[in-house]
Amino acid sequence: MTLSAHTIVQAHQGLVDKSFSAVELAEACLAQISNHDEKLNVYLTVTKDEALASAKKVDEKIANGESIGMLEGIPVAVKDLFNTKGVRTTCASNGLRDFVPPYDATSISMLRDKGMVMLGKTNLDEHACGASTENSFYGVTKNPWDLECVAGGSSGGSA
Repeated sequence: MTLSAHTIVQAHQGLVDKSFSAVELAEACLAQISNHDEKLNVYLTVTKDEALASAKKVDEKIANGESIGMLEGIPVAVKDLFNTKGVRTTCASNGLRDFVPPYDATSISMLRDKGMVMLGKTNLDEHACGASTENSFYGVTKNPWDLECVAGGSSGGSA
């Protein structure tokens, strides 16, 4: 099984067992994005540097013999509807194309506190108004199993 296909439980156990590092896990997921996003249009923003820096902190914690929580070092894709401090948040709208929030949404703050590794921000219907992710200013998100089908509801990028 490739690292990017692990469930959260499998990824957590692999980190605890030192079968792979958080950086290796993040790099595997970033490679998947790099290899497939051009045809799928899932990510509006990829946060590679932030992801690798967050993963490195988890690896340092493990190397120091500290225990990690279930979400520490786990790669996460964030719907581009949630404010992320210092990271562009567009809500898939042209009107917000340059908006960089000065604070995190509460849910994002909680995930950061738990040690998530944010890979980037995913596509959606503009302002989450729609049901197929065909109404994004940034284009349609494709279904990875069948490019002729929609990816999901208003959260198609996350799906």
